[in-house]
Amino acid sequence: MQPATVVALAGRHGDALDESTVASRYATRDFRAFIEAYKWVTSYLHGPADYAFAASNMCERLLAQNVVYAEVTLSAGVMLLRKQEVEANFHAIREAVAPYQSRGLRLQWVLDAVRQFGASAAQEVAGCAARLREAGVVAFGMGGDELARPAAQFRDVYEYAGANGLHRLVHAGEMGGPDAVRDAVEILGAERIGHGIAAAADPQLMSLLEKHSTHLEICPISNLRTGALARCTGRPDAGLRDHPLPNLFRAGIPISVSTDDPAMFNTTLAGEFGALGQMNLGGREVLSIAEAAFRGAFLPPGEKSALLQTFRAKAKALGLL
Repeated sequence: MQPATVVALAGRHGDALDESTVASRYATRDFRAFIEAYKWVTSYLHGPADYAFAASNMCERLLAQNVVYAEVTLSAGVMLLRKQEVEANFHAIREAVAPYQSRGLRLQWVLDAVRQFGASAAQEVAGCAARLREAGVVAFGMGGDELARPAAQFRDVYEYAGANGLHRLVHAGEMGGPDAVRDAVEILGAERIGHGIAAAADPQLMSLLEKHSTHLEICPISNLRTGALARCTGRPDAGLRDHPLPNLFRAGIPISVSTDDPAMFNTTLAGEFGALGQMNLGGREVLSIAEAAFRGAFLPPGEKSALLQTFRAKAKALGLL
């Protein structure tokens, strides 16, 4: 949520904030600090009306960046921890974003569990996701602290999600090592992996990801701000020029770039693509990464093809193809 959105939500609940205060809370430099900031800012989401307000603001920012399709992650695990009704929040969000479809923005949804809350809590989130499939939930995911619990504890949850027609996502290889990525694929059956940058340290694992066409959602600015890039490279001073994204991409692994928590990391989708310029990627490589986002979307083949054709036509008109 953008600082202005947080200020407005805080005011609704009797807490006077200014945007500079929010920005200072967002200015994290390691993963633990990010988690604490995330807990703080989401505490201002009390119920359906707050979620609807935040969702409307999100849609405005997506349209401003020329986004036509997005799969948005909702932290249902946090909602449940706070004794909120996931379905009520979700339906308020859907109602709030409905007008944006006529403006060219289509949304689908991922319900996300929090790893450190354990398998029972994750199963509750997966159940909510299964019940909301017809309303636009396409996947079950899991974020949080990947070092807190082993993937094996969540095997049954992911099997349930797959059996109920949900796609499977998981954060792995951000703060964890290559084994965390391997477990995401081999134990949880992940189709897409949030981050996954630790895979670059293991050529055999990269071959596995390429073989399975396991898609990595990489967020370069987030990797800097959480310390994930420094951890991955073993270099405290690591910068974007040191990011393993080019090596992963050139190994044939499907790669897309995303923003993670864009307001908290002071980034945009355009900014993430701009970061690719510091990684010595060529123009055609950047276009291929952009196309991979459409290919990795949880959409029927025909719809993905139509989006790709539209993208290529616009790229050609801009002289990029």
